Amino acid sequence: MTVYAPRVLFAAPSSGAGKTTVTCAILRAFHRRGLHLAAFKCGPDYIDPMFHREVLGVPSTNLDLFLLGEDMVRQILLEHARGAAFSLLEGAMGYYDGIGFTERAGSYDLARATRTPVVLIVDGRGAAQSLLAQVKGFLTYRTDSRIAGVIWNRLSPSLYPALQQRLEQEFGIRSLGFLPKMDAAVLESRHLGLVTAAEVDKLQQKMDCLAEQAERTVDLDGLLAVAQQAEPLSQEGLELPERGRGRPRIAVARDRAFCFYYADSLRLLERLGAELCLFSPLTDAALPPGCRGMLLGGGYPELHAAELERNDSMRESVRAAVQDGMPCVAECGGFLYLHRTLEDAQGISHQMVGAIAADGKRTNRLQRFGYATLTALRDNLLCKAGERIPTHEFHYWESTDSGNAFQAEKASNGRTWPCIHAAETLFAGFPHIHFCSNPRWAQRFLAACVQYEEAQKS
Repeated sequence: MTVYAPRVLFAAPSSGAGKTTVTCAILRAFHRRGLHLAAFKCGPDYIDPMFHREVLGVPSTNLDLFLLGEDMVRQILLEHARGAAFSLLEGAMGYYDGIGFTERAGSYDLARATRTPVVLIVDGRGAAQSLLAQVKGFLTYRTDSRIAGVIWNRLSPSLYPALQQRLEQEFGIRSLGFLPKMDAAVLESRHLGLVTAAEVDKLQQKMDCLAEQAERTVDLDGLLAVAQQAEPLSQEGLELPERGRGRPRIAVARDRAFCFYYADSLRLLERLGAELCLFSPLTDAALPPGCRGMLLGGGYPELHAAELERNDSMRESVRAAVQDGMPCVAECGGFLYLHRTLEDAQGISHQMVGAIAADGKRTNRLQRFGYATLTALRDNLLCKAGERIPTHEFHYWESTDSGNAFQAEKASNGRTWPCIHAAETLFAGFPHIHFCSNPRWAQRFLAACVQYEEAQKS
């Protein structure tokens, strides 16, 4: 079935150009107009979709070519864009930046795979006519650049008329307006990128300020016209494994310390029969009653280590569950939570769950950052020995024992290392996975949860 889905991809020459700020301004402006919208993020980023959700009030999803592959990316895009008047795909890093010194799995690759027109977000600070040279370079670097327009960010209003005229006359693409420098709407950053949406002071006021400015100085109707030029895509429907027995209740850690989850991963678990029950390792006294499996996602446990340590009853509840054989998937921050101890941002060590005999240590640089492929060295909770799992890592903290159940191979340079604590009921390590990469991993996880539930009843 061929599906028509109006959409654009926002890209930029580099990180820091303001893609998320412009994205939020546009989404908020269209939302205030009453349009049905869909939002997406290129790559593995967890934080930008949180901003999309706060702006839209609906889930935002990731489109990651390395983790998911082209077919799954297109199907997820069309599934969430169905019925939307406008879909906005937010790019990552620079437009032509991908894995290593290639375009693979980057914004340009996503625009190609989804046949989406591109709007380049150009930072207007500290330049004038040179901005046109920058745009020309991006237009001509690849003959199929798909760049259909430009939005100028942090631009002096006095420069815009000349830039608009020159861009449209010389390059034949649309100048779709600008945002001036807006100190009152700055979105804060920290070591993993932007702070989460829940932590931004006066977020809704900032979003309204951005939207009001976009209404004044961005060509929103022109942007809709560009989106309507997007090529139709073929939708074949997602192929899912058979739904297993039972409806296991899965405890999902979600609070200020644990908030990194792919929305489609959780949705897939529900489609396969799971009942997801959110809980807070920070404030709840114990795991939810009746849970038969556990997801401990990534996040910022190092920023809340003292509070996690004080919650003795929750740490004991999680430790007892893991030791009793409750199936558990723990990624990055969730993996560190299972450790004996975890250093906070000041280097002070705090007691954690103690289900894994290792300690979490602070470092001053990113560890094994980027995409990697895991190969299972033995059968485990999610897969059989020899199976491969695409993953992503992004963390500054390190473990005294990262595990050895898998061999990781970095996508950009082929470097290898051992990782993951894995057994019949455990998958715990720094790498992040996406269940939609291979829905059978989710099926195996839920089957183990059902088996655990039946064992509890016997």
